[in-house]
Formats: sequence, structure tokens, C-alpha cells
Amino acid sequence: MHSTHSLSLPNRAPLVLGPTPLVMGILNVTPDSFSDGGQHNLVAQALTHARQMLAEGADIIDIGGESTRPGAALVHVQEELDRVLPVIDALIAEGITAPISIDTYKPLVADQAIQAGATIINDVHGLQGAPEMADIAALYGVPVIAMHWDKARDASTPLLEAMHRYFDATIARAEQVGIRSTQLVLDPGFGFAKSVAENYALLRALSQACSGTAPQQGDFPILVGTSRKSMIGKLLDLPASERLAGTIASTVLGYTNGGHIFRVHDVKANRDALRVAQATLYGPPKDLG
Repeated sequence: MHSTHSLSLPNRAPLVLGPTPLVMGILNVTPDSFSDGGQHNLVAQALTHARQMLAEGADIIDIGGESTRPGAALVHVQEELDRVLPVIDALIAEGITAPISIDTYKPLVADQAIQAGATIINDVHGLQGAPEMADIAALYGVPVIAMHWDKARDASTPLLEAMHRYFDATIARAEQVGIRSTQLVLDPGFGFAKSVAENYALLRALSQACSGTAPQQGDFPILVGTSRKSMIGKLLDLPASERLAGTIASTVLGYTNGGHIFRVHDVKANRDALRVAQATLYGPPKDLG
């Protein structure tokens, strides 16, 4: 069953995570993302796609200005700011009230995005990249989605053990600067420095993977990000554009194994699948009889 959590957001109601799954719509404003690069990198295109995702039931919009696919070119800070800030400004001007997360590992980008209206930091380096990232999160009081991405992992160490040690360091860094543990969401980092077999092992052991080693730390909400990824493509021998069915399967399994937030490209299909999964685990709404 799902643990319940409340994430405090600046100047708005808390984000409640529990039995009701939340869908995070991916808004890549990049020319080279692995699945949708170049489709939404103009402000008008990005705004249209955000509106569509919200209409389809997205609870959060996740904006990213740099691709993290293997072999992607590094993006300088100013270029990333030039990509994401106009889109955040447009969403705020449009009156969109859904929480906006900024998908970045650069502290200055996170800082400027929060000032523009973002309320969540989504850090692929799990607060273990630039030291200032944790300081920014603490300064503004925003939640952090901390992903596992350990390029230097010792292959002789069992994956779950290595992940626990990694998240120990994340939790310790958060505590060091005053970020409450209740403001952390852990992401196992599907597809990041992991084999296909390891990705599916993580999906099976999701709740066990997303924790530290100290029992007093308690449990953490979990973000699942499997959408269109190579773990699906390699298994099914399909390009990114044809991985929706596989994504839905991984989303439902991620939910039944304890996931709270689901970061996806295809909002409606995943939302519908999650509603069926929730009704199966917890019962349908009472007004349906």
C-alpha cells in the first residue's frame, strides 16, 4: 500500500502524495531529447503542449532545457536559461496554477526558474552534483526530486546496496543545509547507468530501492520515470515513438510497487491506466456504485 506524504510548496497548497497517483507531464524545451527533441522548443509550441497535458490530467509540468540522453551535448547555463525561462514566464502569464518543476542540475538555472515561478527542483544528480543546488532548495523552501545516477558505481556492489549508500549521501546533504526529509522525493533513475536487467529489478523492488540505510529516516515518496526509455525499447525492439504500451505497463507496475509520481510523455494514456490501477488496489469512487 502507498505511504502518504505532503510536500510544502511556496505560496500554494501542499502537494499530497499517497494512494492517488500524480502524473508529471514532460515538457522538454530542447532540440535533442531522445524522444521529443525539437517538438516543443519554441515558446508557443511549449505552451500549447503544456495546455494539452494539463487538459489530459497532468498534475505537474516538468520543464527541462538540457537533454540527459547518452551522447547529448552539454548546454551552457545561459543557453539553458534562455530555453526554460521564457516558457515558465509564458505558463505563469497564462494563469496556469499547476506546480512547475525545473529539471536541471545547475544551481543558477534552478534559482532563476524558482524566481520565475517554478516550485520544485528535479535534480538528476540527487543533490550530489553542484553543492549549491541543496542551498538553493533550502533558500526557497522547495521540494527536491533527487535521482540516482552514479556513473562511478562499483559493479561488484549489489545495486540496491549501492543505491542505499547513494541516497544516504543525498539525505545527509539535505539535512546539512536544513532541507527537511519530508521535502525529498527519491527517483531510482531508470535508464541512468543501469543495465536492462537492473532496470527491471528496480521496478520489482521499487520501495526497497528508494530509501537510505538508517531506519529512522522513514520512507520517502517515489518518482517513477520509465516513459519511452530504452529499457522498454530494447526489450520490445521498438523506437521511442512506439513504446507507449510498454510505458503503460511499467507505470502500472511502478504504481502497484509503491510509486507516487509518474513522469511521462503521454499523459492521458498513463493517467487512465493509473486510475484503473488505483481502483483495483483501493476501490473505485463510491459514486460509481
